[in-house]
Amino acid sequence: MAAFTNRTELGDLEAAASRHNWARSAVAAAAGRVFVGTNDGQVSAFDSALDSELWSADGATSVVSMAATDDFLVVGERGEDSSLRVLDPETGERRWEYATTDDIGTATKESLFFYPYIVDVAVTDDRVIAAARRYERDGDERVWSSVVLGFDRDGAVQWRYRVGASPIALTVENGRVAVAYNRCPKPDQDGLVVLDSETGDTLTTWDPDTDEDRRVGDVAFADGDIAVCCHGDKRGYLLDSDGHEQWGFDLATKQDIDGETVYAYPNHVCVADGVAVFVTGNTFAESTRDPDARHPDEHTAFAVENGEQLWTHSNGGFARAARSSDGRAIIPSAQNFRRRSAETHGVHTFDAEEGHVETDSIAGIPTAVAVGDDVLAVVEEPVEYHDEGVTHGAYRLHTRPATR
Repeated sequence: MAAFTNRTELGDLEAAASRHNWARSAVAAAAGRVFVGTNDGQVSAFDSALDSELWSADGATSVVSMAATDDFLVVGERGEDSSLRVLDPETGERRWEYATTDDIGTATKESLFFYPYIVDVAVTDDRVIAAARRYERDGDERVWSSVVLGFDRDGAVQWRYRVGASPIALTVENGRVAVAYNRCPKPDQDGLVVLDSETGDTLTTWDPDTDEDRRVGDVAFADGDIAVCCHGDKRGYLLDSDGHEQWGFDLATKQDIDGETVYAYPNHVCVADGVAVFVTGNTFAESTRDPDARHPDEHTAFAVENGEQLWTHSNGGFARAARSSDGRAIIPSAQNFRRRSAETHGVHTFDAEEGHVETDSIAGIPTAVAVGDDVLAVVEEPVEYHDEGVTHGAYRLHTRPATR
């Protein structure tokens, strides 16, 4: 295994447990800088080699999403106000702030799961985009309130897109915003919505052929086309710009193994050189929360081109993201809560056409990853498996050249 060349400590953080937890950190890279947001709300900027801290800005709420350009740093929080912060990337000066609770309401229970959550953020030439959601229980019914917001660069809201569903990811390309909705309790809510970034108008929608409320796990643009992870049928798809299916591919669909029907959700997708790389997660079963069987394609990366598989690779643990740069896919591997082996923690690099190139090992779990300006940046968090009593790793930021 390879190893990261640079690292810096980020302070104290309670160790994660055997099961993967919610986002507690975020990272971005642009303009020769690496930006990191931590669980206590602090945002810091470093040079790409982590030789020096350039500035630091305090906050009070966990930073869970982040996007950076040469002149904009956008920070999304999870907490009582679920604020969006926009900072100057050179100085850390706060330009403007927006509380998404004005749109989706406040938590109905003092619990992390109930706090409003800015799931994802992005920056275009003239817009800052943010997707926020809030969860509550109404008796036995689960309810999500959500909004996608389009701001001008001075912080004025130019449009809103509201639905009673749970956005999980967004991406932008050439004036379009693709939003993936995971939980859709209402049958008429589409799992994928593509909006005009300037106006917020709906350009196209897509929904899997399923009766389940789980719909889409992730989305990525592919030179005008759209790659989608489907939670409904556990397949990967490539859509054209109008939302028509060009191909579909079985990822971790339901299988009967030793008397149990098991599956794994495809949680992430990125596109590199026209190749869609899908990533699956943990094994689940129809009849129990803790199956004995393991799906053979859990925690696996699949590279698909024109509907045909190029390669697969077992990642060893749960991936929080999939990123692409210069014909390569970057996939972090965190804990596998059933096998519980710290030896599988790391960040995998793949050539889009050929497959696995190298793995950078990490003592803890990689929970946030960014690629930009020929730098790969990763946040490591400590983890303690419930049957070991040993803390692996620490709260750190790692970098290395994106290509080497």
